[in-house]
Amino acid sequence: MVRQITVLATLSNRRGSEAMEFSCSERRSLPRVPARQLSCCAAIWSDLRVGKAKGEEAGGEREEASSGRLHGAIARSLGAAIVSGKHQPGDVLTNEIEASERLQVSRSAYREAIRILAAKGLVESRPKTGTRVSPRSRWRLLDPEVLSWFFESEPSESFLQELYELRMIVEPAAAALAAKRRDEGQLERMRAALVAMQHETLATEAGQAADRDFHDAVLEATANGPLFTLSSSIGAAVRWTTIFKQRGRGLARDPMPEHWKVFDAIAAGREDQAREAMERLVTLALEDTRASLKP
Repeated sequence: MVRQITVLATLSNRRGSEAMEFSCSERRSLPRVPARQLSCCAAIWSDLRVGKAKGEEAGGEREEASSGRLHGAIARSLGAAIVSGKHQPGDVLTNEIEASERLQVSRSAYREAIRILAAKGLVESRPKTGTRVSPRSRWRLLDPEVLSWFFESEPSESFLQELYELRMIVEPAAAALAAKRRDEGQLERMRAALVAMQHETLATEAGQAADRDFHDAVLEATANGPLFTLSSSIGAAVRWTTIFKQRGRGLARDPMPEHWKVFDAIAAGREDQAREAMERLVTLALEDTRASLKP
């Protein structure tokens, strides 16, 4: 039976099919799977069904785009399972043939998903030993996609603390540099972002996007290329912690006064005040996040 299933998987892959059907007897003959792997498979299958339904509604979308959504959904679900601890460092993931059959996807789609995870440092594949979850020290934690996977479930308090430590190291120093080096165009972008943020509020996607635009503009105003490369990571941290703080209730505090103080100090060219204002902003954001963890 194993030989027959392997042949079917190969044929399905060559035909470019994303689905595979087995009889009931064939399903019963498959090896038992640990509960946490079944849970992960169920999450992946849910993502794939949603993506498939959207593709069917679109009606004529290109096969290449569909393939990208497919392996992206697999990578997202496996990545979330890894960073949440369902798969621990050192665990060996299900082999390619069994995983693709269980998820009813082509082997090429599963293989591409594993490549995505490997590029982000989450897994490593070796001949004979298979695909193994990498030590956490190798994970690319500043990758915006990896950051988003932490928030697929409940991130640990220690990880949230680490994110705010990163922000406290980077953003106050960036605000001080911005006060020294900003130009009028950058000031206008900061002002426009805060106006939009105040109008839309952080309860909306538009308001959250404006918040990220403000922090991006501050980093851009440093005129420091290597520092500005952190903007996508800082922006992702700002976005996901903001969403996390509001998952069960609205924000208890209006964050706009602290943002305007940062802007005013940068606009006035006052480096020390800009640093202090940004430190205050990040500190209060951390306190809000801690408060949201309490029942």
